[in-house]
Order: sequence, then C-alpha cells, then structure tokens
Amino acid sequence: MALALAALLVACSPKQKTETRDMNQLSFTTEQAAWMSVIACDEAKGDLVALESAIHNGLEAELTVSQIKEALSQLYAYTGFPRSLNALGVLQRVIGDRQAKGVKVIMGEDASPLSEEYDALKEGTRVQTQLVGKAFEYEFAEATDYYLKAHLFGDIFARDNLTYADRELVTVSALSGLEGVEPQLKAHIAGARNMGVTEEQLQGIVIALAANGLLNEAGRLAKAYAELLNGEANTPSNGASTQTLVWPQGKSNDAYAQYFVGQSYLQPYFGGVANVTFEPRCRNNWHVHHGAVQVLVCVSGKGWYQEWNKPAVALTPGTVIAIPEGVKHWHGAAADSWMQHLAIHTQEQPGATNEWLEPVSDTQYNKLIAF
Repeated sequence: MALALAALLVACSPKQKTETRDMNQLSFTTEQAAWMSVIACDEAKGDLVALESAIHNGLEAELTVSQIKEALSQLYAYTGFPRSLNALGVLQRVIGDRQAKGVKVIMGEDASPLSEEYDALKEGTRVQTQLVGKAFEYEFAEATDYYLKAHLFGDIFARDNLTYADRELVTVSALSGLEGVEPQLKAHIAGARNMGVTEEQLQGIVIALAANGLLNEAGRLAKAYAELLNGEANTPSNGASTQTLVWPQGKSNDAYAQYFVGQSYLQPYFGGVANVTFEPRCRNNWHVHHGAVQVLVCVSGKGWYQEWNKPAVALTPGTVIAIPEGVKHWHGAAADSWMQHLAIHTQEQPGATNEWLEPVSDTQYNKLIAF
C-alpha cells in the first residue's frame, strides 16, 4: 500500500508549467470549487464512501488528478496522516476504476520544480505573513513555529499546482468538517480572504456543503464566517440595514409575496439551494411541506422558526433546522434585525408540494421575546 501511494504521488504528468500563475486567485471554476470543497470536507470527516462519490463528481467537473491529489496530500497537516492517506487511497481506486471503464481522467500538471537556491523558511515566513496579515511568531512552541513556516507554508505552499487561494479554500472546507477547531476555522477564513478568496467564493463553500447534505458542516462554517465579519465590524449581528448584509439580498420575492408578511428577497443558487432574505418583522405564513424535508441554515442576522403548538426557536448564524415533512410551521426575521437563511429540500418525493396557510398575526408575533 505504501509503495502504491508513493507511486500515486509521482504519477501525474511530468510536464512543467510554462505560464506564471496568479497564486492569489482561485484557479477552479464554480463547479470545481464546489466539488473540491466537498472532497476536502469528506476527507476531514473520514467519510470514505461519500469521498469516493465526491471525487468521481470532481473528476467529471474536470478537476485534475494533480489538483485533488495535492489537496488530499496537503490536508495531512490539518486532519492527520491517517485520513490523508486513506483519502489518497480512495483517489487511487477511483482513478483505476475510471481508467478500467475507459472514462476520461485528466491527470494535470505536477508542481513546478524549485530552484536550488529556494529557501523554504524565508519563503514560508513571507507566505505565512500574507495569510495572517502580519508577522507571526509562535514563541511558546518554537519547533511548531518552524514546521509551520518552513514545511507547511514553505515546502507545501510552494507547490504551484494549487494556488494559495486554492489551498485556503481546501483548508476552510476541511476545518468545517471538524468539531472543536473553530478558532482555526475563523483564522483560515480570514487567511483565505487575505489569499484572494472572495466573499462570493467563501459563501460558495457553505452552499456546496449544504447542497451535498453536509448541513451541520455548512452551519459551522456559516457561524464562524458571520462571527468573523461581525467582529471586524465591531457591531452585533443584527443586520440593521441591507448594507450590512454580506450575503446577496437577491430580487424581490414577488412570486411568493402573498404568503409573506413584510418584504422578502430571493437569491437562487446551484444544487437547489436558495438564500431567502427577510427584512425586520418579515415572516412567511404558517405552511406545511408535503413529500419533502426542508432544511434551513441561518447565515446572517437574527430570526425565528416555530412549529405549531411549540415554542419559537431563535435563528442565528449557524443554526440548522430540519423541518419534518407534514409539520405546520413558519420562519422569519426578528423584530429588530434582518435575517438570511439558506433553504434546501431533501428527501423530496415526486409531486412534493407546499401547503400555504394563514398568516402569522401581529398578536402571535409580538409575543416573541427579543434576543
């Protein structure tokens, strides 16, 4: 197995790059970025069955073997060698299966060779400074400080078959799949932005995870992302005006306006995911989903979700609500805040429908306690 993995690590085309790549820009298409996000998150979770499917889909989107292999190799620094090696083994098996069936596999280019004068510690320090936004010295653990600078940001980040932006998208996606690493997740969200990943591309990770059933992981990332942005603004997460909403507001939700009290907006995404924006006090009518489970992932502001004859549940960034089929409910913004959530339908049956019912009255709504 070890020899086979070693062979895989050098199996990509030896052709070297002749162009200079912008290392501070994502090199993936939107579809490729989505599948790379899912691949990295599945690797971190150790879900090899889901990972195999994600790799197939990534290759169908024309991610190269070199790109996927590089991402899975890099992740040993964040998720450990066992999961990295297991994932590389899955990649190797997928390649073999596809080649045996005559299915196209794009091997891609390996990293460019480094010059004999390359100084990993010096270059790694430069890259780390850009990622963190300032010079960083981990004086408490000098050996770890050296490993980070010389090996992770020097040796690994120097391999240009992934850009710095690509690598941070991979890292953020993987950390979203792990519990208990929120400080590192926030740090790498900030690092991704410093390395050229745009707000839209960061939001795309949340959408990709949600669209592929990684709902708690999408919520974890949405929460960390919102907390980071709120900390930068030094204001509470109340979405006091539309200008503070980082997620796209979308267009006026005219097609469903009759089922809402107040103004809402709709921004559709790929994979059946939609972002719904509610102005303060806006809420939809009581309604029931027949033949489907709806999942809400709050990404901005504050709001409410309530099932019939049950207390209302507060919605804040990262809250994930799975609404059972056939349950009467409503959701909307808090009285003093805009609110945005992603909505996804899962376990959808043929002929699934929404049954719209009576509005949530002001009397009902005003009983909710501000938070």
